[in-house]
Amino acid sequence: MELQVRNDDRTEDVEDALVPFEDVREHLVVVGNGMAGCRAVEELLARDAGRYRVTIFGAEPHVNYNRIMLSPVLAGEKSFEDIVINPRAWYDDNGIDLIVSDPIVTIDRAAKSVTARSGRTVHYDRLLIATGSDPFIIPVPGKDLPGVISFRDMKDVDTMLDAAATGGSAVVIGGGLLGLEAAHGLTLRGMKVTVIHLMDTLMERQLDEAAGWLLKTALEARGQTILTGADTAEIYGEGKVEGVRLKDGREIPASLVVMAVGIRPATALAKEAGLAVNRGILVDDHMVTSDLNVLAVGECVEHDGNVYGLVAPLWDMCRSLADGLTDRHTGYRGSVTSTKLKVAGLDVFSAGDFSGGDGCEDIVLRDASRGVYKRVVVKDDRIVGAVLYGDTADGGWYFDLLKKSENIADIRDLLIFGQGYASGGGALDPKAAVAALSDDAEICGCNGVTKGQVVACIEKGACSLDAVRATCKASASCGSCTGLVENLLAAVLGEDVQSGPKTMCKCTSFTHDDVRREIVAQNMRSIPEVMQRLHWTTPDGCSSCRPALNYYLLCALPGEYQDDQQSRFVNERMHANIQKDGTYSVVPRMWGGLTNPRELRAIADVVEKYNAPMVKVTGGQRLDIFGIKGEDLPAVWADLNAAGMVSGHAYGKSLRTVKTCVGSEWCRFGTQDSTGLGVKTERMTWGSWMPHKFKIAVSGCPRNCAEATIKDFGIVCVDSGYELHVGGNGGIHVRATDLLCKVSTEQEALDYCAAFIQLYREEARYLERTAPWIERVGVEYIKGRIVEDDAGREALRARFLYSQSFSQDDPWAERAAGGNAELHQPLAPIAIAAE
Repeated sequence: MELQVRNDDRTEDVEDALVPFEDVREHLVVVGNGMAGCRAVEELLARDAGRYRVTIFGAEPHVNYNRIMLSPVLAGEKSFEDIVINPRAWYDDNGIDLIVSDPIVTIDRAAKSVTARSGRTVHYDRLLIATGSDPFIIPVPGKDLPGVISFRDMKDVDTMLDAAATGGSAVVIGGGLLGLEAAHGLTLRGMKVTVIHLMDTLMERQLDEAAGWLLKTALEARGQTILTGADTAEIYGEGKVEGVRLKDGREIPASLVVMAVGIRPATALAKEAGLAVNRGILVDDHMVTSDLNVLAVGECVEHDGNVYGLVAPLWDMCRSLADGLTDRHTGYRGSVTSTKLKVAGLDVFSAGDFSGGDGCEDIVLRDASRGVYKRVVVKDDRIVGAVLYGDTADGGWYFDLLKKSENIADIRDLLIFGQGYASGGGALDPKAAVAALSDDAEICGCNGVTKGQVVACIEKGACSLDAVRATCKASASCGSCTGLVENLLAAVLGEDVQSGPKTMCKCTSFTHDDVRREIVAQNMRSIPEVMQRLHWTTPDGCSSCRPALNYYLLCALPGEYQDDQQSRFVNERMHANIQKDGTYSVVPRMWGGLTNPRELRAIADVVEKYNAPMVKVTGGQRLDIFGIKGEDLPAVWADLNAAGMVSGHAYGKSLRTVKTCVGSEWCRFGTQDSTGLGVKTERMTWGSWMPHKFKIAVSGCPRNCAEATIKDFGIVCVDSGYELHVGGNGGIHVRATDLLCKVSTEQEALDYCAAFIQLYREEARYLERTAPWIERVGVEYIKGRIVEDDAGREALRARFLYSQSFSQDDPWAERAAGGNAELHQPLAPIAIAAE
């Protein structure tokens, strides 16, 4: 039997001896690691978690993320980590084999197998195609020039960010949602942006002429140039894009052109496999294609003549698909859609037919000073369409009335003022309005969450906005429904809605300080015990709380707690820094910045043997070896260990470096042996896990060549002894150290250093550097605990040295001895920056 295991973008065969039993479950292979494919798997797991063995292939080098939120990433409002839907831990916890950067290129239906671009072939019992959609590229001359891109994934965002970093002008072709979001983000990034739109009205599929005009006016006021009724003739440039020429002869210079004119279902793979395809892959009510063993879901499918490009229908499809795969009978019957969007920070909503027609009447509210426009289209006392601009709070209510074809005759006079007035007979009551919504009214369109689901979540104990987001995902994406969720919390809980200090994460109502205190008070010994006893809302936690809990337990129980590698960040698990191309960099430790011919030869041999493309001197006086492949890491570590070199921990929340100058041994200004003291300090402190990365420096005189006064702990040598400094930071926000005290001997400097580190380890919050920690608690508090309390300082020093007796084993040696197997385990979601 052969088991395929993940190693970044590669696989290796694992010996049968490593496989304890044969997995006889049906094998579900998912083609596409996007929102639809992963949501389908989520729904399947919720119904029968043990039914299928799941493998997911993704074309991108990422875990599943929210494509709807690419625009805030481009605009700088969110980071990629903020838009991740399913972190690595989710795949790991559910036994899902994720294979990234390796798209499926062939489906062999007869053999029931798929083949990826790498040549890897995997057999399936059931196949799910979730390939999404492809951007439509208008066939004009110059469309293939460098600098012409679409706006569909993180790669496109990265390209736009690179272009924006150099300034210049951009042209966005397409005045739909994606085009306007791209223009907004690029404008915020400092580029001069022109939007070219073929139609006379922006977002003509979602907005009527009046709302489109308001939107155009608002965007122009923000510095964008909007050209409607403009037809692109060609994109011109020599070797790279230089501009866009319109059919009326106008030319718009540009160093970047973003095509955002529409999408088409990605059906090529299905068509080549012989599946029935029209505009999309044809599916039945359970998302089954023309082959009973092949299913499809999302933007790539066509159901009953309809192709959908919005998320709400996708969630409905995923529920029906999971029902079918678990022998339930509820089928998909199509979707009535609405669109609630935030375009460049401006709220818009539309639903139904707002084109007007025989028997239709318009009820319109315009408030130019507030930038609000509302239009409700009514026919036979029933809503058939609605367009909202600037104030979309009542969009869900209008949509609910539209779907149910409710008679609105009794509230017609108040209808345009919204549910709060209509439900209250003319008196505004937002809580009463949201309480009056039916249970199946949609609250969160991004994640397909109804009012009934939110209320059930609240009634089960989610007493805060963060808890609701963590439990049922309402308001966890674009945030436009946050007000509705808050009103539901208030309506259900009244004054019992939680507020106050920021919680550790969305899985718990406890703060970092609460958790640390309770771990000690209740003598808790493991992550599952903490989550159970402190009532975690997410059973397995998340990528924010698991590393923190792992650290808190390590700190509280040295020598007793077994480090949980699954709860560590990817760099800490691999003992190397992952780079943007998927390779790793390795940093061996050089004590106090010192090295010797044997170490240099060993590094040179590793660079040549493993074809490392770059070696760089770091700011911490070490050598960083770049471009090491994941499967080569154990051998690299073994070679470096053989030369006597240990891990530099450049990847960890731990001691990174001890930077030194040459001091009194060589420098004519040196007052003390700073290099020797630096080596002693590093040998005492290396291998210690901490709340965040920790850097030390020892300068041989007040000239401070080792930059000790911007380190977490700095020692400045003077004629009469040593000045000890704490809380420096040389990063984005530079902070000079505070003077802790002055001591007269090396041993005192070492003792105070150990005590300070242990106080920081025991009392700072996870991911809190020493600088913000000291600013939070005050340097006088630190002095009181370390300088003024001799017994307390000695106790802290003793606890640190005791913990070090368990933590200074070299992880490289352990990993090299253990072989490759651990490398192939699923990785944690977030990479940590190198030193």
